[in-house]
Parts: sequence; C-alpha cells; structure tokens
Amino acid sequence: MNSSLLSLAIWVPIVGALPVLALGSERRNQMRWLALAVALAGFAVTLPLYLGFDISQAGMQFVEQAPWITRFNVQYALGVDGISMPFVILNSFITVIVVIAGWEVIEEKQAQYMGAFLIMSGLVNGIFSALDGILFYVFFEASLIPMYLIIGIWGGPNRVYAAIKFFLYTLLGSLLMLIAMIWLFLEAGGSADIFDWYRLPIGMTAQILLFIAFMLSFAVKIPMWPVHTWLPDAHVEAPTGGSVVLAAIALKQGAYGFLRFSLPILPDASHYLAPMVITLSLIAVIYIGFVALVQSDMKKLVAYSSISHMGFVTLGFFIFNPIGMEGALVQMISHGFVAGAMFLCIGIMYDRMHSRQIADYGGVINSMPKFAAFFLLFAMANAGLPATSGFVGEFMVILGAVKFNFWIGFAAAITLILGAAYTLWMYKRVVFGAVANEHVAKLTDIGAREFLFLAVLAACVLAMGLYPLPFTEVMHASVENLLKHVAVSKLP
Repeated sequence: MNSSLLSLAIWVPIVGALPVLALGSERRNQMRWLALAVALAGFAVTLPLYLGFDISQAGMQFVEQAPWITRFNVQYALGVDGISMPFVILNSFITVIVVIAGWEVIEEKQAQYMGAFLIMSGLVNGIFSALDGILFYVFFEASLIPMYLIIGIWGGPNRVYAAIKFFLYTLLGSLLMLIAMIWLFLEAGGSADIFDWYRLPIGMTAQILLFIAFMLSFAVKIPMWPVHTWLPDAHVEAPTGGSVVLAAIALKQGAYGFLRFSLPILPDASHYLAPMVITLSLIAVIYIGFVALVQSDMKKLVAYSSISHMGFVTLGFFIFNPIGMEGALVQMISHGFVAGAMFLCIGIMYDRMHSRQIADYGGVINSMPKFAAFFLLFAMANAGLPATSGFVGEFMVILGAVKFNFWIGFAAAITLILGAAYTLWMYKRVVFGAVANEHVAKLTDIGAREFLFLAVLAACVLAMGLYPLPFTEVMHASVENLLKHVAVSKLP
C-alpha cells in the first residue's frame, strides 16, 4: 500500500514547528493556537494509518521508498506493521496533550518549548516507521536533541546535570548500536535495508556480540536495570511535558528496537541470551518496585514505577509466545496513557504548590475533588486494576510467562502487589485525610483546560481496559509473523 501518510506524520510537526518558532513568545496567544493546530494536524494524518490498516496482513503497509544517500545505497524507506503503527498514533496523540498541558504553565521561551515538542514528535514518528537501518539511527539520535533541550532549559534546579546524564547515557549506548549497524551494512553487501539484514546468515559468536551491542543501546533507552539511573534524575528535573513524553514515548523506542532489530536479525542469540534478559526484567519488576516504595518525591516514585512496568515489557518479548509479546505491546501503549496521566496530575499539583514532596500534601480531596477523582482512576490503572488499561497488558504478560515457566510468571505477578502498594500509599498520603496545611487549603480545583486533557486520557484508560480488542487485533498478525521468524535459526 503506497501513500505519503508516514512522511506527513514525520514532516507536518517538524515543518509546522518553524512558524511556531518564528512567531515567538511575544505573540504568545497566536503562537499557542498555531502550535495546537500543528499538533492536531500531525495527529490527524496518523488516524488513516489505523483506519486503513489491513489487520490480516503481517508485512509492512503504507510503504514509501526514495533514494537518499545514493553513494552508500541508503534509502528513505518508511513503513509500519501492526507492531509499529500504534506507536506512531500514540506519539502524535501525546504531543497534542503536551501542547495543551503547557498552555499556561510555561512562562519563559514558550515558543521554543512548543517547537521542541513538535520537532521531537516528527523525529519519533521517524523512529517507529524507518525501514532503513541508517535512517532509523539518524532519527534515533536526532530525537535526543529536543529532549536534551527540554530538560536542560525548562527543567528544575539540577536540570543541567540531569540533561547531560540523560544525553551521555543514551549516546554511549547508541554508538554501540552504530558499530553493529555498520557491521551488518558491510555483511549485507552495502545495504542498509533492514529486511536484507533479516536474511543474513550470521555465526553464533557474531550474533551474541551484535545482540549485546544492540541490547546496551536499547536497554539504556528503556531503561533496564542496572542502566536505569539516568531516568529518575531526568524525570524529577524535566518540566511536566518533558516527563510525559519521556515516559509515554521515549522509553518505548528501546523496547521497539528489540522487536525491529535484536529478535529478527539475531534469533539464535535472542534465544541463547533470553534467560539473562528475563532475569534483568524480573529484577526491574521486583527490586525497582521496592525502590519505588521508599520514595518521598512523587515524580521519582512514578519514574521508578515506569522502570518496573517496562520490565514487564522486556519479559513479555523474551518468553517467545504470542500472548506474552502482545501483552508487552499492550502494556507499552497503556503505560503511555497511564504514566503520562500520572505525571500530568503531579504537574497540576506542582504548579499550585511548587512541591513534589509527598509530606507537603494531605487532604487534597477537600480542596480539589474533581482532580482527586481523576488522580484515583490513574492511580488504580497504575496499580493494574481490572477494567483499566493497566490490567490488560500485565495480565497477558503474566499469562504468557506462566505458559513459559510457572515460577517466572509467579515472580512477575508480585509486581501487582508492589504496584498497588507504592501507588495507593502515595495516593492515600497526598489526597486523603484532613487538610494538612494552609497551602493545601488554598488549592484550587482543575479548570476547563486541565479537565479536558485529564478526561481524554481517562477515556483512553477506560476504553482500553474495557475493550482492548481494537488495540490487540492490529498487532496479532505481525506478532505471529515475528515469532515464526525468530523460531528459524540464522546460523550459517
């Protein structure tokens, strides 16, 4: 199926960011409406990807191809399957939410703030739709720049430290991925087409080395334990919109990399090293859950919660059964809604109180009843309550893990207890009880703008929890096809 929808999804927000930057913060009102219009246009062009998607086809759809760097046979090649298409739509949707959320709270350099998110939206869509390895790498690296600026310019007191740590961690991992890609490029006779890489016969030693190179890049991005330490710092210092995009979208890039590169190119190494990845995933699920329990900063608690939830994702990938892998993909989408909503809720309180410390709150429900209701729904979804999106993915991964190995499934299920413990304990101390101090007493409930974006996310969380079929049916054929490919040895 040929179209230019994917190019529009990439370039509408990037090109649209230019007039937003040109208007500048002096013409604040016009600039904000233009940024919203660009974000909505970027989201609108992704909707036909879902509406026109053929769920019976496992291969790439909406394919575009054009010569780019002809000397090295590098193509501008785009396409999506049932694995990548939902994330293009999710990314463009979250961009709209972030633009609305930053409408009033960003006071300095607002045009640059909006422009950075729009540019990042286009670059991330490029990551999820690139079918050329070098093109993927360019988008993967370029997306670091706007996030680095978002944390470093609009972040908290230690924003420069957090931004540099984020950039160095992810850049170091990405350099190893580049080395692996250059090796594959040369082995494929000078082709960067990822489908040519899929067909390469590769020896076991080379597969293991390539797998480790890819894994270090993707593991940092997810982030997996023990290369996770940049994430809490980045979340705490990032502005609310930065935290939302970081949790909802940026972490998914690493997980997506495993499915697009590590598993299909290196199936023998993937099976051989699966016990190591499963072990690291279970450590993230259980140990990081306990770390979240002792946090005094709400943002840091939700950041550690994200690491624990992403451990579920990598676990689902490496148990090599359809329900586990589909559950991991559903968990990625759900986490985009739930973690994004949790950070927005914390941002709403921070905008009023300028504190993220749990101890500074108490009795918020007395001053902000509408906000407390939304926050409760998202907290329950974060804890994996049935009928919310948070339950669906976790249940599918646990079911798949039990089919793979009962004790691995049992260990993974512990996170449901831990998730409920740290999330509901935070909610109880912040929201319930008597009004803790005069600052809480003076809090004002959410306005129409805040109600709008929280209501939209609440609808997504409930819709996915009550009726997940529209999310799972699009990925089924592609997941089955990937698992068949991974089951075939590539040893020469």
